[in-house]
Amino acid sequence: MLNTLLPQDAHQALLIGRLWVPDFGAVVCAVTPEDVFDLSQLAPTSSQLLELPELAHQVGAFVRSGQAPRLASTPEALANSDETCRDAAQAWFMAPCDLQAVKAAGVTFVASMLERVIEEQARGDASRAEAVRQAVVAVIGDNLRSVVPGSPESARLKEVLLAQGMWSQYLEVGIGPDAEIFTKAQPMSSVGPGALVGIHPGSQWNNPEPEIVLAANSRGEVVGASLGNDVNLRDFEGRSALLLGKAKDNNASCAIGPFIRLFDENFDIDDVRQCELSLKVQGPEGFVMQGSSALSQISRDPLDLAGQAMGKYHQYPDGMLLFLGTMFAPTQDRHGPGQGFTHVVGDVVSISAPQLGTLVNQVSTSDQAPAWTYGVGALMQDLTKRQRQNLSLAGLA
Repeated sequence: MLNTLLPQDAHQALLIGRLWVPDFGAVVCAVTPEDVFDLSQLAPTSSQLLELPELAHQVGAFVRSGQAPRLASTPEALANSDETCRDAAQAWFMAPCDLQAVKAAGVTFVASMLERVIEEQARGDASRAEAVRQAVVAVIGDNLRSVVPGSPESARLKEVLLAQGMWSQYLEVGIGPDAEIFTKAQPMSSVGPGALVGIHPGSQWNNPEPEIVLAANSRGEVVGASLGNDVNLRDFEGRSALLLGKAKDNNASCAIGPFIRLFDENFDIDDVRQCELSLKVQGPEGFVMQGSSALSQISRDPLDLAGQAMGKYHQYPDGMLLFLGTMFAPTQDRHGPGQGFTHVVGDVVSISAPQLGTLVNQVSTSDQAPAWTYGVGALMQDLTKRQRQNLSLAGLA
């Protein structure tokens, strides 16, 4: 299944990834439908690559010139990215980012905003969710799409809801002037296509969050996009918003990939604004859940979110990956009437967008998924070793 994850127009897409090459470590690469090419001569890391001026032109010209060494077959590397049956002696794809900060915007769609209010009112108890959902919608409705965040209309709505005792911290960031921006994961901790994703073993109510992920350089310039799964623990955050870090940042709880698609004449921020995401969860017991999310329904523009995450108040010298949030909040009953959805170990989660491909991961628990061991220090050691020994990756494949 993993060898079919490329965008529909992959032959005209500029795709950037990171390939694990045994004995060499993580290598930043360009990906075509047939082959994987080493970009180390342009930049040693993904974050430094995104700093290049005229990025798309430089990468495209370098690959077309024949100077980029071939590292692997793309179908073979994708197939070997499946962590459940991986050959450790062969190459596989990692998350396409490395040193960048991994940030996320929350409560950016009306549907997910209402579900956050419901989590809060239910105090993280999934069995209470449906009754709370009906009560919340009866008071505030589900037609908030017309409310512009930070507008005079949103301020008046806040006054009405406060008077009714229904104002929420989630409504504050959903329709107030300031977006919710939080740290999703540490640099180097994200997992890629085919990897296991982890849910905290203490969670009883959790879900995938299919999202578009923007890639920005240190100057705040958005230069590409990817797909992401912001694995979420609804019960932890529902008990207290102060548990957001524990709800969001656990081992293997952040998946990004399969690749970063660079902006060029074939794909730009306007294409991102029109992206349609599809989600499919296939359970080991035969359960299937499907849904979709249209970025055109987002309440704040992607570039506005990027500007709130990074600028004169927040600098990220190695760049940033920014999750844009999701409108998909699963409510499909899985374990009984009124119980809603939660993951079970063995779920296979597929997140797709025609111009970005498909990100596939299997669900495990954070204590059973492979521990995160390859961090910034390990990457620096590998890069130093290659430089000292003048090691070349040419001719490996």
